[in-house]
Amino acid sequence: MSHAFDAASAAAERPAAEVPRIPGPLGVIDRATRRLNHAILVCGGLALVGACLVLSYSVLIRYVLHEPTEWQDETAVFLIVGATFLSAAGVQAKRGHVAIEALTGLLPAAANRIRLLLVDLVSLAFVAFFAWKSWSLFHEAWVDGQISQSTWGPPLFIPYLLMAAGMTLLGLQFVLQIAEALLYGPASAGRAQPKIGMGADLNTNRDDVAPLDPHAPPSARTPGAPR
Repeated sequence: MSHAFDAASAAAERPAAEVPRIPGPLGVIDRATRRLNHAILVCGGLALVGACLVLSYSVLIRYVLHEPTEWQDETAVFLIVGATFLSAAGVQAKRGHVAIEALTGLLPAAANRIRLLLVDLVSLAFVAFFAWKSWSLFHEAWVDGQISQSTWGPPLFIPYLLMAAGMTLLGLQFVLQIAEALLYGPASAGRAQPKIGMGADLNTNRDDVAPLDPHAPPSARTPGAPR
């Protein structure tokens, strides 16, 4: 969906380029979604910490104090599901989802822009279907009063609601970024961040990347340094 991450070259990451400010109503929506995504990412981090604490408590109760438990496992699952799906839009806003970028350095800049737009469109179609199916499962669980088969028996509409809300936010994020890319260019759609990994190493023919200068001092000879 967005730029790939190569752990072997993480140390060589370049400073992030400044994302241009979007004007007009689209900019208002963009800034509102940024604030919402930031709040969700913070809550998602807290949810993961809570899941760790719940599971640790479960281990302590079961294997140290030898007392039965019935709510810890599903609570941790619900927290992880919520953190995963609800934070997907925030990760997409930063173009942080894992993707294969082997073609980035092999295609010209214009072809890469078209490729990235097509990837966003295909991803939007998949996410829209996922969101529709999740809302259908949520409605079915809500109407039928479905509950978990465990002894605790929490309602199943909770995880379905988290999935549906997360995929809906992710779909809206794709719509926003596609509109920004078409109206104001790819840099406005969150693609101003430099790539990391093999794509960045091979990507020497892009318009925004300067070639290496063999006569420059060693400190200035940074592969892919911006002009």
